[in-house]
Amino acid sequence: MKFIISGKNITVSPGLKTAVEDKLGKLERYFTPDTEVIVTLSVEKERQKIEVTIPMKGNIIRSEQVSNDMYVSIDLVEEVIERQLRKYKNKIVDKQQAAANFQKEYLDKEYEEDDEVKIIRTKKFGIKPMYPEDACVQMELLGHNFFVFFNAETEQVNVVYKRKGNTYGLIEPEF
Repeated sequence: MKFIISGKNITVSPGLKTAVEDKLGKLERYFTPDTEVIVTLSVEKERQKIEVTIPMKGNIIRSEQVSNDMYVSIDLVEEVIERQLRKYKNKIVDKQQAAANFQKEYLDKEYEEDDEVKIIRTKKFGIKPMYPEDACVQMELLGHNFFVFFNAETEQVNVVYKRKGNTYGLIEPEF
């Protein structure tokens, strides 16, 4: 696997780099050697955060873990990704598309799926054009963590969502 390791508000020391490569290197049994693993280490006050993104054809495997010790965060993120790979193997491995990124042993091994993804409720609602700021207000009034709306500026369906620290995010589709 090819590691791309960067830091925000932190200098990536050789020790941290080695810890990341050793811990996430355990995932080599799932991926081919040319699979890219993008790792971002960051520090915000007392929070030590690691974000791992593994882009693949058709899917993105991602995990973000926060603790007050970077080495604990590294351990946690590896466990979460491994659990995701086992749990959703049949869903993320489309034999035609993403199979090129995975080791043959991983593709051949059967893992138990704990929970199938089941949509248990479908909701339909009228959608009217509004600005992202208005969508945030509407989301707050409804008490939700996200809100789907038709953006009056871009004339596309967008999503606003609540982030940590009382901030908001905007998701815009890219075709």
